[in-house]
Amino acid sequence: MKLPFKLRVILALFQLGRERRQFERNPLYHQQRMWRRFRRNTLAKSPLYGDQRESCIEDFPIQGKLEFTRDFDFINTRGIRFDDAMHVAQEAEDSRDFTPTIDGVTVGLSSGTSGNRGVFLVSEEERAFWVAMVLQRILGFSLKKRKVAFFLRANSKLYTSVQSRLIRFSFFDLLIPVEQHFTELNDLQPDIVVGQPSLLMMLVDAQREGKLRIAPHKVISVAEVLSSEDQKAIKSCFQVSVQQVYQCNEGMFGQTCAHGNFHLNEDGLLIEKDWLDETRFQPIVTDMRRKIQPVVRYKMNDILHATKCDCGSKMIAVSQIEGRTDDVLHFDGGRRIFPDFIRRAVIGSHKDISNYQIIQEDSKTLSLYVDPKSLWDVAAQALTRLFEAQQLLDIEIRRVENKTHIQGTKFRRIHAQRH
Repeated sequence: MKLPFKLRVILALFQLGRERRQFERNPLYHQQRMWRRFRRNTLAKSPLYGDQRESCIEDFPIQGKLEFTRDFDFINTRGIRFDDAMHVAQEAEDSRDFTPTIDGVTVGLSSGTSGNRGVFLVSEEERAFWVAMVLQRILGFSLKKRKVAFFLRANSKLYTSVQSRLIRFSFFDLLIPVEQHFTELNDLQPDIVVGQPSLLMMLVDAQREGKLRIAPHKVISVAEVLSSEDQKAIKSCFQVSVQQVYQCNEGMFGQTCAHGNFHLNEDGLLIEKDWLDETRFQPIVTDMRRKIQPVVRYKMNDILHATKCDCGSKMIAVSQIEGRTDDVLHFDGGRRIFPDFIRRAVIGSHKDISNYQIIQEDSKTLSLYVDPKSLWDVAAQALTRLFEAQQLLDIEIRRVENKTHIQGTKFRRIHAQRH
């Protein structure tokens, strides 16, 4: 008998709570048990992984987006072909009707900021777990009715599943100019606003100009890197702390705790660390709750800063997501500069710089956008001093008058183009 979706969510809430307690009591034992169950119940059904279901995790290959997309037909446990899933996802994207599924499975389309666009699959059971995690770890339980304004490039049954009598979910399409949403936002008066930092900063500007008049109790940043300066501006404008959620098409990986750090959800994830230096690492993720499209040793190209947290959780703590590995600037001689150093140089050069973008065009050339434009020279000089301190001479910094950003996609403030 098929369980009603809301009952699935309630059962998932109890299971998530139990698994989290089990992890905090004994992390290693809990993860070993989850891994054995994942191999037996999920990997055994995957054509790609079925023969390895008795293997140790180290025996599985590390994969990235290229391999994950290439092996789509053989990874998923439902026999869904990539071309069929892409067709459903693309039709939904074009029509802006995101209700169709394939064989009862929700299909989503990635934004493609790191290359070719990918497809992800989520079953009804997995949707229920996602909703339960959102309620438990992000929105929090409340008997008070709450209105959520969710800014997305593409809606999905995955997101609208949060809708209930206590939560009114309103989708705002990122492909529509943000100015066209102001009237609806003012009428809605959302209790919670969820969006990427570049969008949240547009709302900040509109609020300061009087075009927007909202007073959310919670602001949640997703999708893009949230810089400290944007975080301060959003908090100052709406008078609430900004929470962050680390979520990708590959799954929900972490969220902010009460102490302001991220914790990676190790009660359902195995996280291996590829260290870049003493504190920075790339996570290699195995999601033991995914059943339709198993995620095994998927190497994210995000740069995370490991830290210690006083909140008491044994889950990995992260102080910030610095950016992507393709945001690291590479120069001749194998030298590199992490994006956080670039950000600090530009923002630290003058207190009035409110927006900027740096794109590395080649090993000797950067383009720089700064707002206000009158401070371009100040920011460029700060970058030059940074480069000279690193013995990087003759780096050309070109002036550009506009940001490079396609509406509806993630804004990348620091980006190294690869040729």
